[in-house]
Amino acid sequence: MSEDQKKLQDSGPEHEKRPVRRSRSREAAAARRAEKERAAAEPAAGAPGAVAGEQGKGDSGFPQKPAGGSREKSRTAWLPALAGFVGVLLCAGIAFYVYAAQAYKTVFFPNTVINGADVSDRTVDEVKAAFSAGADRYRLTVVARDGSGEEITGQDIGLHTVFDGGLEKILEAQNPYRWVFHLRTPRVYQIGTMLKWDEEALAREVNGLECMDESAMVRPRDAYLSDYIEGRGYEVVPEEEGTALKADAVQTAASAAVRSLDPEISLEELGCYEKPSVRSDDPGLAAERDARNRYVNVTVTYTFGDRTEVLNGSRTHEWLTGAGTDIALDEAQIAEYVSELAKTYNTAYKPRAFKTSYGPTVNVSGSYGWRINQKEEAAQLKGILEAGESVTREPVYSQTAAAHGDADYGNTYAEVNLTAQHLLFYKDGNKILESDFVSGNVSKGHTTPAGLYSLTYKQRDAVLKGEGYASPVKYWMPFNGGIGFHDASWRSSFGGSIYKTGGSHGCVNMPYAAAKELYENVYAGMPVICYNLPGTESKAPTKASGRPPAGGQAAQSTKPATQPTQPNVPATQPGGQAAQPTQPNAQPAQPGGQETQPTQPGGQPTQPTQPGGQPPQPEPTQAAGGPEITPVENGTTAAGGGDSGGGYGPAFGSAQSTEGGGPGVS
Repeated sequence: MSEDQKKLQDSGPEHEKRPVRRSRSREAAAARRAEKERAAAEPAAGAPGAVAGEQGKGDSGFPQKPAGGSREKSRTAWLPALAGFVGVLLCAGIAFYVYAAQAYKTVFFPNTVINGADVSDRTVDEVKAAFSAGADRYRLTVVARDGSGEEITGQDIGLHTVFDGGLEKILEAQNPYRWVFHLRTPRVYQIGTMLKWDEEALAREVNGLECMDESAMVRPRDAYLSDYIEGRGYEVVPEEEGTALKADAVQTAASAAVRSLDPEISLEELGCYEKPSVRSDDPGLAAERDARNRYVNVTVTYTFGDRTEVLNGSRTHEWLTGAGTDIALDEAQIAEYVSELAKTYNTAYKPRAFKTSYGPTVNVSGSYGWRINQKEEAAQLKGILEAGESVTREPVYSQTAAAHGDADYGNTYAEVNLTAQHLLFYKDGNKILESDFVSGNVSKGHTTPAGLYSLTYKQRDAVLKGEGYASPVKYWMPFNGGIGFHDASWRSSFGGSIYKTGGSHGCVNMPYAAAKELYENVYAGMPVICYNLPGTESKAPTKASGRPPAGGQAAQSTKPATQPTQPNVPATQPGGQAAQPTQPNAQPAQPGGQETQPTQPGGQPTQPTQPGGQPPQPEPTQAAGGPEITPVENGTTAAGGGDSGGGYGPAFGSAQSTEGGGPGVS
């Protein structure tokens, strides 16, 4: 631009001051054309034979991308190289397999075992040399069950090698090109002629081993069931293996070891020992153990007041019969055990001490007391053992008493001193009545027997009849068969020595008032204690009436001619109450249904009560020294009787009552 032009431009208006673009556009257009020419020339140069100006056009004449661009060429360029590499490897593998196969023309395949020895990849000569060396230095160690070992040498048995071509035959049979199939599958061969030894020498060496000494062998023992073990019951005793060897098995094991040149054999592992035939896991033993323990693990605790009797397996295991799972209880032995309980804890008919109200102590015995119903108790005991549950219980009683222990009569009873002809009645340890009486006529043999009895029942308005008499009584209280307490309207004095020549037929005659008061306080099953006590005799009777008082007023109880020196207060339970039994007073039956009764001194039998408090049915003869009594018609009143009506005495066909039953009576 000339100087003039610049000036002209600078002097122009502001909107006219802009650069001249034409020349610059020409330069840019020229640069772009040059660039396109270069781009078109480069692919033409890279593709020989391409026609200039035709590059990039297809058949239609439209521009197209070059076929098989640079990316596709990069993906396929390595395939020829890979194919070549695989081919090289395959050829190398084939060459190696063929080369390896050639080696197995002279050596044994992999995993080849001959006579117990691994001969893989060894030549025949190498195998022969190994066997020969092994035979020369061979030693066999025989290990017993206890871990001790004994040796047999190859020289002891004349061990040597003999090769007869067997190795060569095995090698020749190999197909070298199948060696690969033997890499995982072993081939085992046995050549019987390759090793030789003296069999008799081997047998001598085996029999000479210490473990083969029969005198020192312990025979195996089968598992078995133990005897009863205190506190544990029956257990399975494990088997014992012992040390007894089977000679044939040991010889066979030794021969096999020599043939294979094995350096050691374990007689335990090879099963050379005799074995028990019954082992501790035998199901039959376990079943019998459980069947027996079901019985002996039961505990039955019997209670007798403050005393207990424990029955457990130490005794019951003796009662088991049978074998296997067919185990039962011997009923005879159960009955014997219950009988032992009865002998120990029954008190009926057993003498026990009684401290009289007069001071001295006398021995008394009789039908009163505890009696176990042995038949019923044996049946229940068997059921308890079969049920398999431990229990605490009292036995089944056929007769009970007021308390357990020696003083089973408790503290409510009638005390009858036959020597003093005096009666005392204690209720809960308190004396509430005493009276003189007249007992059985000694001169005529009607002596009232001493003993410990229980009141059978009580009844109003009974009629006692004997030969030549019929005596109505208002209060009848039998306690020993046909002998009992009653009022005596025909008497006006009681006590002293009247009984010796003018006594009753055996009953205890009482004044009316005393009989009435006694009647109002007694109950069926109440103890009646009759005894003789020399030194308490009284010659002077007391005046009292056996009839009801005129005007209906009861007379006072008579006082004794001889007063007791000391009241007898039996032991009481806490709180002053007598111990009360839980079972009714009933008489048990002996086997066969009959109870054998002991007799009192003088041969007179005592008649215990029947179950339920009822007396036995007496014959119309003299009963225990009492009067001969026969029944009369109900409602009959004998001459001289004060009251009409009445019923009969014990077992005389009258209605009977057990009103006011107390301890020992249901």
